[in-house]
Amino acid sequence: MTAPLLSLTGKLLISMPGMGDPRFAHSVIFLSSHGEDGAMGLMVNKPAQGIGMSDVLDQLSRDFGPAKHQLGVHFGGPVETGRGFVLHSDEYRSALHTLRVEGGFGMTATLDVLEDIAKGEGPDKALLMLGYAGWGPGQLESEIAQNGWLTADATPEIVFDLPDADKWEAALGSLGIDPLVLSATAGRA
Repeated sequence: MTAPLLSLTGKLLISMPGMGDPRFAHSVIFLSSHGEDGAMGLMVNKPAQGIGMSDVLDQLSRDFGPAKHQLGVHFGGPVETGRGFVLHSDEYRSALHTLRVEGGFGMTATLDVLEDIAKGEGPDKALLMLGYAGWGPGQLESEIAQNGWLTADATPEIVFDLPDADKWEAALGSLGIDPLVLSATAGRA
């Protein structure tokens, strides 16, 4: 009999210095889902270079009218980088579908959220992501066991309010860890 899986949905993954994949160096990932079938998350501290919300709206070939509000665009992860997601505060609900995530978060991947944001009627706090990070069954647990990630509680302050460059250190700080004392190698007792 297998032990029940501890769900990390709604938690933050914080990359360790020894992370082998440079795309995830100093990354903070919000886990929108985690279960027996794997995990999905969005990097909350990696701005997409050279692309803004207006570029995304132009690519959609839909006229949303003049935007009253703009969001920066983030690199959500290396999977399906042409697919968009909006991670946002929990008070907003799409007319089509919003995934509610514990801790005061929501995730919407339908076009109506972009239209609402452009009109100034969207969520109070939001990040627009292109792509996501994904793990197959047991893959994330293995990476955590190999010292690739730490986990922490997600807070709206870390996810939405801090500058991107400060999120990794703040997430570590929420665990009482000073980044200067982290080692890139794992030990075994």
